[in-house]
Amino acid sequence: MLVTLLELALYFGMLSLISVGGLPSVMSEMQRIVIDVEHWVAPEEFLQLYAVGQASPGPNMLIVSLIGWKAAGLPGAFVALIAMCGPAAVLSWWVAGLWERFKHSPWRAAIQRAMAPLVVGLIFSGGYALATPHRTPEWRLWLIAGAAAAGMLLLKKLNPLWLLAAGGALGAFLL
Repeated sequence: MLVTLLELALYFGMLSLISVGGLPSVMSEMQRIVIDVEHWVAPEEFLQLYAVGQASPGPNMLIVSLIGWKAAGLPGAFVALIAMCGPAAVLSWWVAGLWERFKHSPWRAAIQRAMAPLVVGLIFSGGYALATPHRTPEWRLWLIAGAAAAGMLLLKKLNPLWLLAAGGALGAFLL
């Protein structure tokens, strides 16, 4: 169990440091590690844990605790959550100081412009990972994802919770 806790800490600590844009940006790598490399959960379980993490109140990274729980019980849940939150929090605190210090630098403006497409691409890869749980496209999941994306683009003034509810209803019907 100690080895599993160490692996949880290392994997989620690494994901924490590269999660520019939040948890969705590293979802595809998390799926690869959790399902394909370590076999902590099955593909269907990963989707269920993601759904529970999203439906629960609080931050959307609750899936990390659930994966840790599946891998190593209660200690695994704590280790995974701390490893996912800790390194990013420390790095953010450090970068925030630098960001303020160089607020008038042309490099800061260039970095900000470069980050937007990077974050969009990383978030898209997370959506792709969720819509292809078995490494083959699942048309029903792609339909739900496409409808949600279209809804977000077309209905900009609509509260996203309505789209989440519609996606849940569509998922209940299709899946």
